[in-house]
Amino acid sequence: MAVADKFKGIIDFLTSGFDGREDGIYGEMMEEADEYPTQGNYALNPSYTQQEEKPQNSKVVNHPNYRGYEVMVCEPRSYEDSISIVKHLKDRKTIVLNLHLLDKEQALRIVDFLCGATHALSGSQQKIGDSVFIFTPINVALSAESQKSKFIRDALWNQPEA
Repeated sequence: MAVADKFKGIIDFLTSGFDGREDGIYGEMMEEADEYPTQGNYALNPSYTQQEEKPQNSKVVNHPNYRGYEVMVCEPRSYEDSISIVKHLKDRKTIVLNLHLLDKEQALRIVDFLCGATHALSGSQQKIGDSVFIFTPINVALSAESQKSKFIRDALWNQPEA
């Protein structure tokens, strides 16, 4: 019987924390439950309270590392430099690409690669000069005036006065 008494002592010790639930948080919950009638676990007429919202005087401050829109001028010397240019584009920086240091074949490969990356990132690209291109991320709108629209505008506004 000594073994049975030891087991009973251990079980009593382990379950003693569950006795007397009327104090602590459970007691507070029971006091609140007496405020309105219940049927089983359902509250028949619950009373709700709402806390007043305090006006917050929050001041929005720019992040110290925020640099706004950044334009990078890149002059790659090899095809391997195009990977770092795409990383800048992924960081939402506008890239002005000057290819005057490369031969025609390498320049074409870099432009093709960057056009594909720009398209994949939903950006825009435009040729702006001889061996000079601009690549913009999705957060920068790129608009260009065509030669035809420039000619029509000049023809309408530069008419001789009668």
